[in-house]
Amino acid sequence: MTDTATTGLMHSIIQRIATGPELSKDISLQEASDGTAAILRGDIDDVQAAIFLIALRMKRETDDENKGVLDAILKVSESLMADVDELVSLADPYDGFNRNLPVSPFIPCVLAACGLPTVSHGLDAVGPKFGVTHRHVLQAAGIDVDISLASAANRIADPDIGWAYVDQRTFCPGLHDLTSLRQRIVKRQALTTVEVLAKPITAKKKTHLVTGYVHKPYPAKYASLARFAEFDGCLLIRGTEGGVIPSLRQPGMLFRYDDLGIEEPVEINPQALGIEQPVRAVPLPDDPSIIGGEDEIARISDVSGAANIAAETSIRALQGEKGPGYDSLVYSCALILWHTGRAGSISQAADQVRQVLDNGIAYKHLRPMS
Repeated sequence: MTDTATTGLMHSIIQRIATGPELSKDISLQEASDGTAAILRGDIDDVQAAIFLIALRMKRETDDENKGVLDAILKVSESLMADVDELVSLADPYDGFNRNLPVSPFIPCVLAACGLPTVSHGLDAVGPKFGVTHRHVLQAAGIDVDISLASAANRIADPDIGWAYVDQRTFCPGLHDLTSLRQRIVKRQALTTVEVLAKPITAKKKTHLVTGYVHKPYPAKYASLARFAEFDGCLLIRGTEGGVIPSLRQPGMLFRYDDLGIEEPVEINPQALGIEQPVRAVPLPDDPSIIGGEDEIARISDVSGAANIAAETSIRALQGEKGPGYDSLVYSCALILWHTGRAGSISQAADQVRQVLDNGIAYKHLRPMS
């Protein structure tokens, strides 16, 4: 597409989507893809790029518009196939966590210890939350978070490791370069919704998307996007802060599909797995240097400090120390193992996870990455 054609396309799109709550019109999947691709290439100035993203949000993105944005990300991203038959692509919210300590960055090494290769992906910081991310916690644990896709694929294929983290800066620099613009936009955009469906690493036979959600409309939306991105399997967990770890103290819900089928709901209960916790997730430390905020809900004010504590808590859980961190890994990993058919029931899968935590195998899968 020529510069003139790109300019004309974006002009036409903005004229239609930014006309107010009653007159704004939807655009096609192809238009959304072409417009997003032009932004990712740097062909569109920041003003028009911001109008494009916020106007889509204000009028509410259609399924086709979200698919178009995702299509552009998938087309401009680098992707490699690891030498494994099956792989989990784990995607917590890219904007991180600010109400609890995330132990989910270590789910991949636990799954690898159970024989299920896994890749997680994210970035350093992005809005709207700018919380503690996988990158922060893994870096605090001494893990190299800036490896190439080739290195990641090799580590995933190595049975002594079996997992890797890859950063958005590595596999989609055009999207990563929009971080500052997204911060200035403030509100959530379509990019926030679809970036978790990136596919930096895939498997030879079967690749599963595992991600979280909070609001009820999102399972159908994410499942549709996952099928569009050709994820063979998809597990959508209603997790704390939209992550992949459900509440540790109350029943929950997940949705899943296999072989590109229709998603189905499944009720889950931590008590059925022997998890009895008074907290929903790993709590933040009672430390005014770490948490702050103007309301009664604790917020993380020191991301680096919280990441260090999250890493320490997670490593102790990997070494078999019981507590909310341990139970979080058991719960989420059991759901994933069951979803991928590695266990006949969630309870059996939980037993597998406890075994690799208690005997130190999960921790051994962590250290080869350092």
